[in-house]
Amino acid sequence: MTDPRRTALITGASAGIGATFARHLAAHGHDVLLVARRADRLEELAAELRRTHGVRCEVFAADLTDPATPAAIIDHAARAEMPVDVLVNNAGLSSSTKFSQTPWESVAAELQLMVTATTELAHRVIPGMKQRRWGRIVNLSSLAAMAPPGEGLLYTGIKAYVLQMSQSLDMELKPHGIHVTALCPGFTHSEFHDVMGAREAADRLPGLLWQEPQDVVREGYEAVMAGKPVCIPGKVNKLTAATIRPLPQRLQYVLGRNLNPFK
Repeated sequence: MTDPRRTALITGASAGIGATFARHLAAHGHDVLLVARRADRLEELAAELRRTHGVRCEVFAADLTDPATPAAIIDHAARAEMPVDVLVNNAGLSSSTKFSQTPWESVAAELQLMVTATTELAHRVIPGMKQRRWGRIVNLSSLAAMAPPGEGLLYTGIKAYVLQMSQSLDMELKPHGIHVTALCPGFTHSEFHDVMGAREAADRLPGLLWQEPQDVVREGYEAVMAGKPVCIPGKVNKLTAATIRPLPQRLQYVLGRNLNPFK
């Protein structure tokens, strides 16, 4: 049984968790608007979704590190008469160098992509969702949001913001029929670690720590539909989060300095 036909906007949709979300939502009868930088990847995925699920699929190739992009995406959706019922803020990146050694332009791009654009897209789609009395927003946070801060990396702080922001929005919007979920995966098989330049370090981690994107997406989708503001997919990740949270702040700091697997 499929859900009523609605429109889903997915960022970072060209690969990994984003592409998997697109397939999952299309399989549930959603029309989809795919956003990422790589137009060729998006077009291939769009053709697959149209062929396999018979849904409407629009492509918008753009770079979310450009401050003008979020407004352009929503303008495109409006012109295409695709009101956004489901937003998946998935696009992300992480610098592979320490903060002090990273050019400011790269730091600003990271913040624009995962803080400003994520927040702006949510802000721009919420009025329509409130008017229709229905909406679902999944913001990709990370298990790192609950972990000790990593030395020299903004990633944990950014994902902690996404976690807190998502919970605050869910509290505000639940009475309007809108669910917001922070999806907090751990290590997930995708291209992310290649982009980070951390593939060699990632490959040294035990297989027990890894999840497939299909499992992450399935749990995330079920969580947002059920109105759960936080989703930590996978038993190992749940156990990790439960173990970390009670630790004193000072101990978390020490662990962060000494146990970062990508140092």
